[in-house]
Amino acid sequence: MKLFDKLEQFTSQIDITTIDEKRKNTLQPLIEFIQEKVDKEEAVKLNFICTHNSRRSHLAQIWAQTMAHYYGVSNINCFSGGTEATAIYPAVIETLKNTGFNICTITSSENPKYSIKFTEEEASIVAFSKRWNDLSNPKDSFCAIMTCSEADGDCPVVLGAEKRFPIHYNDPKVFDHSPSKMEEYNKTSIQTATEMSYVFSQIKVKN
Repeated sequence: MKLFDKLEQFTSQIDITTIDEKRKNTLQPLIEFIQEKVDKEEAVKLNFICTHNSRRSHLAQIWAQTMAHYYGVSNINCFSGGTEATAIYPAVIETLKNTGFNICTITSSENPKYSIKFTEEEASIVAFSKRWNDLSNPKDSFCAIMTCSEADGDCPVVLGAEKRFPIHYNDPKVFDHSPSKMEEYNKTSIQTATEMSYVFSQIKVKN
């Protein structure tokens, strides 16, 4: 099942050779966690956690789910959450739309809900800001991926997590009032997409 045309074109042009060895070492524990679950034919539950669940954690969740599909790695369920709930920052939604995701607003409020699709056949990702232990997120046997150093420090224990890995990203929030805002959000999205592409490209699946 192909991705939407524009998204497929973007994804096919990702260059994972741009990831340096230090960053590959950071990503390796996540690869090993996923591979172990795949080998055992167990569900893979990934919860990407940041402070406000407004930017980096959503980009990581959405790109991870997309790349799992792109590389044919099944039984992958990606989630996101924060140490507190706020709202998805609009520039994140705009960046994903520009990349080729199909996004609809489900509810308009201080904390909107969005339906995000990367292909016609797969169920949509329902995205909104929430705490990492929200009822919609897994309670056990999941991997907690800390996408920002603040959440990593604020959340010394993630109850129910089978594994916990720090995979930090720079916060594009610092550019929110800059003329280069959208350029910087796009850079963060590209980095996240590239790294999630690398992660799932390393997974060996049974034929």
